[in-house]
Amino acid sequence: MSDRSVTHATFAIERHYDASPARVFAAFADPALKARWFRHPEEREPEIEFDFRVGGRETNRGGPPDGPTYIFDARYYDIVPQQRIIYAYEMYRETTRLSVSLATIELLPAGNGTQLIFTEQGAFLDGLDAAKEREHGTRELLEALATVLAPVDDRG
Repeated sequence: MSDRSVTHATFAIERHYDASPARVFAAFADPALKARWFRHPEEREPEIEFDFRVGGRETNRGGPPDGPTYIFDARYYDIVPQQRIIYAYEMYRETTRLSVSLATIELLPAGNGTQLIFTEQGAFLDGLDAAKEREHGTRELLEALATVLAPVDDRG
C-alpha cells in the first residue's frame, strides 16, 4: 500500500475590481462570461457543464494541449446574488483526486467598484498538489477576471 497524506491549508485573496457587484457576480454566474476567464489561455478548449444554482454542479475538463486532463468538479451550496457564492470542489488529474476544497467568494461594494474576497480551505492529498500552487493559480484566474471586467473604450 502506498503512503497517503493530507495537508490542510487556507488562503485568502482580496482583489478590487472597477465594476459593480452585479457585474462581478455575473462573471461567475453567466456561463458565457465565465468561459472567457476561468481557464489558462494556453490550455485546450475545455469541456464544461454549468448549473449555477444552489445544489447545482459545475464541471470543467481541460488542460495543456499535449498533457493530462485536469477536472474541476464543484457543487454550489450557497448563492446570494451580488454578495456571496460558496461551493465545494474536487480537483483531479485524469482519475487521480488531487484535492478537496471549500471556496467562499464575497462581493462587497467599494466606492464605484467591488472588493472581492476569495477564501479557500483545502485538503491537499498525497503530496500531489499544494496550497501555494493553488493560490498562485487562483490569483491568475482572478487577474483574468479583471480583463473581462475592464471597461470597454467605445470612443472609436
